[in-house]
Amino acid sequence: MKTFTMPGTDITAPNVVLGLMRIQEKTDEEVRTLLKTATDAGITFLDHADLYGSGRHGCERRFAEAMKLTPSERERLVIQTKTGIMHPGPYFDFSYEHITESVDESLAALDTDYIDILLLHRPDALVEPEEVARAFDDLAAAGKVRAFGVSNHTAGQMDLLRKYVNQPIVANQLQLSITHAPLIAQGIAANMQGLDQSVARDDGIVDYCRLHDITIQAWSPFQAGFFTGPFIGSERYPELNAVIDRLAAKYDVPPIAIAVAWITRHPAQMQVVIGTTNPERVAASALGSDIPLTRPEWYELVRAAGYTVP
Repeated sequence: MKTFTMPGTDITAPNVVLGLMRIQEKTDEEVRTLLKTATDAGITFLDHADLYGSGRHGCERRFAEAMKLTPSERERLVIQTKTGIMHPGPYFDFSYEHITESVDESLAALDTDYIDILLLHRPDALVEPEEVARAFDDLAAAGKVRAFGVSNHTAGQMDLLRKYVNQPIVANQLQLSITHAPLIAQGIAANMQGLDQSVARDDGIVDYCRLHDITIQAWSPFQAGFFTGPFIGSERYPELNAVIDRLAAKYDVPPIAIAVAWITRHPAQMQVVIGTTNPERVAASALGSDIPLTRPEWYELVRAAGYTVP
């Protein structure tokens, strides 16, 4: 498993992350098996959110109940959680009161003294960045949160926060897969008249994150679109799957590892957030951590996914 020190932190992180949004109904043994499979493969970075589960903090609480981590076990993990999406609604709340209260509730649910990374989930159009800055300062000073980031934020939204927030924004969690890749595909075909792919919709967010040492965390790495089902093995993507299968055979890994490798091969040093609760798929995904896809192979996957490579 390839690891790196996340810029702006002293956190050593693997480039594959285990997302835990689907563990609410899992038994203690199922949760433990899932975590053991992940950590055995080198995946020691866990992604939560206050929103996940039935009722607020449901999956965080289920995790703590099942794992009952000792202090030494807790220290070996990087635990990240998110806040800001409110239900019923939905609506968004980046107020000082909500951020600080949510963190206290997450700490209690997770049965831990600190959160390694706190992300602001989806952008709040009513954000008052001074309030976010005050919340981050108080949480950092109290030792409740080690580092801070965002999710699904544009470059401009991050700039607004960075003007006021004292701590570095260390991560931005964004949807990205071979077939859902406007963040990358637009730059490949920039300035091509009449091609929808060339239309800028992301304000250069990948380059922005690279310039400002912000780690991109790719969520839904196997989804064809916005929760439209996986592309691996799908009859909707015969050309792509033919390429994936050929590369899987070459590198002697399951096809899912190639989907991971396409993201980890990018020099932005991204993390891949996998959300499966199937231990076999976790182990298979981990194998994509350091597959050295060549440039021709990487671009071949882009073309096979239907994007234009001029």
